[in-house]
Amino acid sequence: MLSLVRKTLVLCVLAALTATAANKKLIHPKEFPKGRPFSPGIQVGNTLWVAGQIGQDLATGKIPENFEDEVRRTLDNVGIILKEAGFTFDDVVSVNVYLTDMDLFQRMNAVYITYFKEPRPVRTTVGTPRLAGPAKVEITVTASK
Repeated sequence: MLSLVRKTLVLCVLAALTATAANKKLIHPKEFPKGRPFSPGIQVGNTLWVAGQIGQDLATGKIPENFEDEVRRTLDNVGIILKEAGFTFDDVVSVNVYLTDMDLFQRMNAVYITYFKEPRPVRTTVGTPRLAGPAKVEITVTASK
């Protein structure tokens, strides 16, 4: 009897994984470069996961020198992915912010609150010594409808 329960459980798990894999949709706006080793966004059902974005100008690859402009560009890049999938900043439920200098927290927050209205998503902010390239901030979000 236990063997039958195990087999049934395994089949249920496999069916769920297969259904999830079948519904996994790549979100890759035309503005984003091709050939990177990650996807800008992945949507499964009503949930969208956005890869960590930095303040890189998508056309030139440059990061603004002004920190507030870097945060804006980072969130604008997030917004492009959200829009491509049919989401908005109002649909974001979770945000992770990575800063190379925690002394920049208040400056990041001043820009951040202009993108996210009440009730704001849950958020984790982490200080880290380095990010990809010269970026000072990286932000990833999860959105749900």
